[in-house]
Amino acid sequence: MFDLIRNNTKVLMALLMLLIIPSFVFFGIEGYTRFRDTSEPVARIGRERITRTEWEAAHRREVERLAASMPGIDRALLESDASRRATLQRLVDERVLARAAQDQRLTATDRRVAQELLAIPAIAQLRQADGTLDMARYQDLLRAQGMTPEQFEASVRAELARSAVLRTVADSALAGNTAAQLATAAFFEQREVAWTVFRPADFAATVQVGEAEVRAHYDAHADDYRTAEQADVEYVLLDPEALTARVTVSEQELRDYYQQNVVQNARAEQRRAAHILLQLAPDASAEEKARVRAQAERLLSEVRANPQRFAELARQHSQDPGSANKGGDLDWFGRGAMVKPFEDAVFALRKGEISDLIETEYGLHIIQLLDVRQPAAEPFEAVRPRLEAELRRQLAQRRFAEEAERFSNLVYEQPDSLAPTAQALGLTVRRATVERTGALPTADDTARAVLREPAVLRAIFQEEALSAKRNSAAIELPGNRLVAVRVVEHRPAQRRPFETVAAEVRAALVTQRALAAAREAAQARRTEWAAREPAPATLRAPVLVSRQAPNGLPLPAVRAALSARLEGDAPAWLAVDLGAEGAAVLRVRRGPARAEPDAVQRKRERDELARLLGEGESQAYLAALRERYRAEVLVR
Repeated sequence: MFDLIRNNTKVLMALLMLLIIPSFVFFGIEGYTRFRDTSEPVARIGRERITRTEWEAAHRREVERLAASMPGIDRALLESDASRRATLQRLVDERVLARAAQDQRLTATDRRVAQELLAIPAIAQLRQADGTLDMARYQDLLRAQGMTPEQFEASVRAELARSAVLRTVADSALAGNTAAQLATAAFFEQREVAWTVFRPADFAATVQVGEAEVRAHYDAHADDYRTAEQADVEYVLLDPEALTARVTVSEQELRDYYQQNVVQNARAEQRRAAHILLQLAPDASAEEKARVRAQAERLLSEVRANPQRFAELARQHSQDPGSANKGGDLDWFGRGAMVKPFEDAVFALRKGEISDLIETEYGLHIIQLLDVRQPAAEPFEAVRPRLEAELRRQLAQRRFAEEAERFSNLVYEQPDSLAPTAQALGLTVRRATVERTGALPTADDTARAVLREPAVLRAIFQEEALSAKRNSAAIELPGNRLVAVRVVEHRPAQRRPFETVAAEVRAALVTQRALAAAREAAQARRTEWAAREPAPATLRAPVLVSRQAPNGLPLPAVRAALSARLEGDAPAWLAVDLGAEGAAVLRVRRGPARAEPDAVQRKRERDELARLLGEGESQAYLAALRERYRAEVLVR
């Protein structure tokens, strides 16, 4: 544990934010959306407001997080109204929980924060061969997110405090043996189901639709047969990645960067130490502190009497899981990598020397200095590709920050064309066709990523943009990108002529009536078969169905089968609506009883039930907190 934490807690927090805590903080280059009132409140918690700008920024980051973790997902799903409202509700709940944490005086200690970080495998990606963190990459990560370590650390701490509000409720949930047995019996219950499906396609040939009916349906459902509203647009994108490709780095700049970031770092003295840790909480009782200190003093006497046994005793007694099995060895580290009391002790020792007892927030340490080295810098040519890429990224970020304001001013000052902006900044004016829904009939990946953004769609299809055909304001996109758009041509939605959609209307009517016929047939067969068992070949072979093993049955059929009331040995006959797939008729019988679980399985099931009950209690408590703090979503 300790040898991971020493690498720099703030860096670990940064990676945690970027990978698994999407809702901690929302920073960016806001302020370029002149076309709207960014202070418009969309929710409130008492007198506190959540603005539309905050909502949009939060949702952009949520979309980027999900898109990065699930590359194949349709971004249109992430931009749905339901998805956007879920983001807003999360923002509201964060504010509510923050209020509750403040009122309950809940916070997170440095030790608690560090413990949370230890379980993240991806943290190792920032570690270098000598065990330290790559500080340049760390700074790049934070800079790309518009954050400082202090901002992020405060956000992580606040999130832990917020989660503690609900955790205290969830942890209080208990599940007794009887409740667990009843719940698991229902969950693992099996039913024997034989079934058949009545599909609309099997009835389509029997459906007759007259011309008058087709015309009447067309007239009654005119909105279903309209062309999509479209706009041909031009857009210009300011992208840090594109700037990186155009940045040039001189030989002298690269060598200066090498001196500052490789040579200077290599000059710092590094030390290798081993330790024995006896954990001791800062809020431990006086008796506990005395007990641990007495144990530590006995160990200290033993290692001083036999220094060669330090590694052996560390394996036996150290409570640092990260180093105990290595004889307490913490590998090489420099100044700034450890908590200060530990660092001061290490750098005051001579090689082979053993320290007194050192107390930190983690407990009591006995330290042995194993070695001291003055590392040599890697040769310039060996690190040149990496340094050049890092320097180009940094210069591109600086250039982007400088050009962002210029970009915003140019599209505003010359509103009739994007060409002057593109020419001044060396960018490209691109064209695409976009529908109000966000669909792009013919477009490349860049156009889809840009023009599907809700803020961009709103800018394109607002009334003034469609009529005046002027540049939009600069719009912020995920990844610290800016875009400006201009409508070139607008095509309103309009009713498609009957002659062009008559076949489509007829097909819709046939499908509708075939579906109704399938459902009627299922009801009729259920009644018939309940009175007289059908021939065996009429139904599919029986299968055992449970909540965890549907065995090929559609979900509505599974739910119906498991909720069917059975009397004695008689089967239940059910007709189940399968939506657009038609209807099914089920014959349901009792399945075999579940084998009695052993004690270990019973405990596991009881714990799982307690967890589920805790989640339910937490959600109920959160609902009560929303009422207490007068939380309200203002948009519909």
